[in-house]
Amino acid sequence: MSETKKPAYGGQAVIEGVMFGGKNTYVTAVRRKDDSIEYFEVKKKTNPTLNKFKKIPFLRGIAAIVEASANGTKHLNFSSERYDVDPKDDEKVIAESEPSKISLILGAAAVGVISFIFVKTIFTLVPAIAAESLRFMFPGHIEQNLIEGLIKLLLLLGYIYFISMTPIVKRVFQYHGAEHKVINTYEAGLPITIENVQSQSRLHYRCGSSFILFTVIIGVFVYLFVPSDPLWQRLLFRLMLIPVVLGISFEVLQLTNKVREVPVLKALGYPGLWVQLLTTKEPDDRQVDVAIHSFKELLKREKEHEKDLENTRVV
Repeated sequence: MSETKKPAYGGQAVIEGVMFGGKNTYVTAVRRKDDSIEYFEVKKKTNPTLNKFKKIPFLRGIAAIVEASANGTKHLNFSSERYDVDPKDDEKVIAESEPSKISLILGAAAVGVISFIFVKTIFTLVPAIAAESLRFMFPGHIEQNLIEGLIKLLLLLGYIYFISMTPIVKRVFQYHGAEHKVINTYEAGLPITIENVQSQSRLHYRCGSSFILFTVIIGVFVYLFVPSDPLWQRLLFRLMLIPVVLGISFEVLQLTNKVREVPVLKALGYPGLWVQLLTTKEPDDRQVDVAIHSFKELLKREKEHEKDLENTRVV
């Protein structure tokens, strides 16, 4: 590990590409049909309200999720529209393509946030209803919370496993692995080459996959403090506590990242890493090459943004 503390960068796999985010901007690199690499950048916008939330423990997790969902959707849309189109047909495709009515009304960012809320709601309510149907076998409050957590975990892992069997999702998971390998190479202070990147682990403590698992575990403990009967009250509390569970889970994720070098405490992050065995796959050299292009382009544009800010301050 390099002695100089490096800034933390985050990333996300997209279709045939990788998105990395820094302090000032997000950059996606996608391999086109003609084997060229195309970049897409979305600069971070200053949002006073969101920035205030980012400084408050337990609330900053919600702010981070909103921001990640919004930006992730923009980059995912870009990659899905570009990766399988021959560059010579770009103008024709752009002219023929029309945004969906939902995107026109809400925008890609809002669609991303709404989609996250919808999925989270489904994965919260369905296990609660399923556990309630088993109350004749598990009548106690603690038993109900444990069986609900188990159902939620099985539902989550089963969903990930089955979608990972589809070719397109498998490739996305390979790019996810490439993203982690690049970050691990950078944090280890090694030159970012295909050989060095491939030698790194495809798992990372700050991954969103770990966060999702922590929401299941944290939920079991949080729900112990609210009624699980009758069903309508149980479901109401589950919905009301979604922000609480998300906020605590984010802090736990941050904690596991901070203590990952401590011999005993690093085990706190192991459950999240195990989930990543499903959400990441070993990438090939071409996929790693795309991830490297994306990360190096991000570093270049981050320097340009910092230089622009310095010039602005001087003026």
